[in-house]
Amino acid sequence: MTASLRSLHDRPFDLLRALERRLEAAHSDAAGSANTSWVGLGLRLAQTWLVVPRDEVREVIPPPPVTRVPTAQPWLRGVANVRGELCAIVDPALMLGLPEAPPQRLQRVLLLNSPHWPVGFLVDEVAGHRSFAPHDQRPQLAAQADPFTPWLLGAFVREGQPWLAFSLQRLVRDGAFRSAAL
Repeated sequence: MTASLRSLHDRPFDLLRALERRLEAAHSDAAGSANTSWVGLGLRLAQTWLVVPRDEVREVIPPPPVTRVPTAQPWLRGVANVRGELCAIVDPALMLGLPEAPPQRLQRVLLLNSPHWPVGFLVDEVAGHRSFAPHDQRPQLAAQADPFTPWLLGAFVREGQPWLAFSLQRLVRDGAFRSAAL
């Protein structure tokens, strides 16, 4: 621990705040570098490969048992108890008008990293973390990627595979998402 942090040893809250400031500064320094790669969690919805910012996903779990919510949109699969927290389970493919996928062993639920939105997103497959260099960006792909376009952060191509950078945070802020009742 450096000398300035040692002086905060008896004040844990101030120590945590100082550590947080240092981490934020280090993160912004790294983000400002022109050679920095962008890392996200790769996933598949129907036949489309997406990548979501890794800080938007708290955890990836197998699909839990859900309890259906009466008069809810079909894309709101229901609610589930995930480690003692009531969590809405959403099928983004159905919400976007894509065909409903039958349950399969590769399906997973991505838990949104948000204290305000206890939501899990059902996806067809998770491909792990993917890293993209600045030269992998393809903005023209994002412009013609309906129905994903309103929630995209950009697009990449790596090894011939297109990846749409999709924001779960943008999706939950959308008015249609917050209108889950029929």
